Amino acid sequence: MEEAILVKEDEGVLVITINRPEAKNAVNRAVAEGIAAALDRLDSEDSLRVGILTGAGGTFCSGMDLKAFLKGETPMVKGRGFGGLVEAPPKKPLIAAVDGYALAGGLELMIACDLVVANAASKFGIPEVKRGLAAAAGGLMLLPDMIPHKLAMELALTGDFIDAARAYEAGLVNRVTEGSALEGALELARSISANGPLAVRVSKQVIDQSRAWPREERWQRQGALVQQVFTSEDAQEGPRAFAEKRAPNWKGR
Repeated sequence: MEEAILVKEDEGVLVITINRPEAKNAVNRAVAEGIAAALDRLDSEDSLRVGILTGAGGTFCSGMDLKAFLKGETPMVKGRGFGGLVEAPPKKPLIAAVDGYALAGGLELMIACDLVVANAASKFGIPEVKRGLAAAAGGLMLLPDMIPHKLAMELALTGDFIDAARAYEAGLVNRVTEGSALEGALELARSISANGPLAVRVSKQVIDQSRAWPREERWQRQGALVQQVFTSEDAQEGPRAFAEKRAPNWKGR
């Protein structure tokens, strides 16, 4: 029996591949548990700097496995939600590498990632309404924060797809590639992993959390988080490496 999730380390980048190409990488319980376990590894191992989530066989993810759903199986992980990801993304950066389709729960996995690299031929949508369902794994709540309100409404109410060009114009996708999205995502991941890991982690944390902070508390709350960056060993190593014209030797502390 094939593994539902394949995990490979590539120079500090953890590549997590949904491996159900025969089912268009639909998410069942095994996929959800596999993604959750991989994300736990990403956050727990200091040698890992960035994660990439992708799909096997030319498709990112077609959403929830409806056949498994009809049998009573829920692709959820306690504390992490759908796909083992959407309610508790990792502390370290996670990039979605999208080839083919990112639909329904697949799109919701994608938008739970911090960055998106997509092939030019890829398609995006939340077609749950076409099946009498709703995009309850983040599509309805998170998309309006990421793209224009009326486009989010159009996607949710029509269930129609948009292409990579429109997704890029709307700010849903960071980079569009003509070739493999994974190769583009690895290039982006290496750009991130070359930087101070503590600075990267805290920068992600502030961006993710600050939208919910009361305006009058933002500077104070940011200061409490970034203080650990400016007082770290890495904050000394970065300027020193620059002055000595060499690559930094990051400690992550």
